[in-house]
Amino acid sequence: MRILVQKFGGTSVSDIDRLKMVRGKVCAELDKGYKVLVVLSARSGKTNKLIELAGRWAKKPDPAELDSLLSTGEQASIVLFSMMLKDSGIRAKSLLGWQIPILTDDSFGMARILSISKEYILKAFEDNDVLVVAGFQGVTKDGRITTLGRGGSDTSAVALAAALDSCPCDIYTDVDGVYTTDPNLCSSARKLDRVSYDEMLEMASMGAKVLQIRSVEFSKKYNVPVQVRSTFNDHPGTLVTQEDAMMESVLVSGIAYDRDQARITLCDLPDRPGVSASVFSALAENGIVVDMIVQTASRNGVTDMSFTVPKKSMEDATAIVKPLVDSFGVGIDTATNVAKVSVIGVGMRNHSGVASRTFDALFRENINILMISTSEIKISCLIEEKYVELAVRTLHDTFELDKTAE
Repeated sequence: MRILVQKFGGTSVSDIDRLKMVRGKVCAELDKGYKVLVVLSARSGKTNKLIELAGRWAKKPDPAELDSLLSTGEQASIVLFSMMLKDSGIRAKSLLGWQIPILTDDSFGMARILSISKEYILKAFEDNDVLVVAGFQGVTKDGRITTLGRGGSDTSAVALAAALDSCPCDIYTDVDGVYTTDPNLCSSARKLDRVSYDEMLEMASMGAKVLQIRSVEFSKKYNVPVQVRSTFNDHPGTLVTQEDAMMESVLVSGIAYDRDQARITLCDLPDRPGVSASVFSALAENGIVVDMIVQTASRNGVTDMSFTVPKKSMEDATAIVKPLVDSFGVGIDTATNVAKVSVIGVGMRNHSGVASRTFDALFRENINILMISTSEIKISCLIEEKYVELAVRTLHDTFELDKTAE
């Protein structure tokens, strides 16, 4: 049995005409001899409307009840599409997460998948050519519905593909692949034919919105071949796969950016063991995600420490660390007018000079670098938010990403 997983996002299922386009994509794969497992998101904007609805009924909606409510968006999508397929004479069946089941932990709103019943899916394919599965959702061992967080349908699709012996997974969206940077910011952005799992992980974590980061983690762990394609044309997409020698020969693959950044600086902290641990342990215990961290050299027994958090977390993070810094008798400085720009490429592992070219390019445009963090395939710079577009275009031109590697 040849199985292909196809995932379609909210813009792809927003109305009946687009659902007909989705049906065409499914039928094209059926004609090739595949059994097709289709994962659908809620219609575009539906999840936000459900969150707003919950807010009218409760000041602080119960997380478990909210997950049950939000899951209805995907339920509507899969039922309507299954009806359309059956009306066209296609053997199809809709499935919710709990029916398979897609078993998760009980972290409501951000649940993690624990296991998926491969046997149930294979049994269902005996009598059906298409299974239409609700994305974004699962179920706890106690039978409570959970959701996987924003972009969770990507994770659902890749996890299902992994459970089905790492069968191919096509992620359909409103763009026709992964680009060297955001085409809305840089007109010379170029679509990539292939990108490595590690590069895609960095792009997703640095702000690229094409794939949800947990879906890339799944695809890398289980070696699932993922192709990002457009629902609205038949152009070849971008294959996310294992890196090869050709990928390593390319110095830089893409430029990512993230405006959802806030900086917190703790001034004149005592430079002694345990101080950093007390700060970041308190943040971790309260679920605050910290990104970049920079500590200055010690001067007269004190140091400054800066770190970044999502903008929505800045007030909570500041409130959490305030009792600590008050006990040290130091000050807090915050900024929300910042953004992160990242240069990404597996070729950095074997080539020098990326950092110098990055910093020189920003210097030539008089863009000040506030913080720097690196990995073996990434260099990230925190800058003033007003310079994001200029920085992205400048770095894209500096590394000549508009040109295809020879």
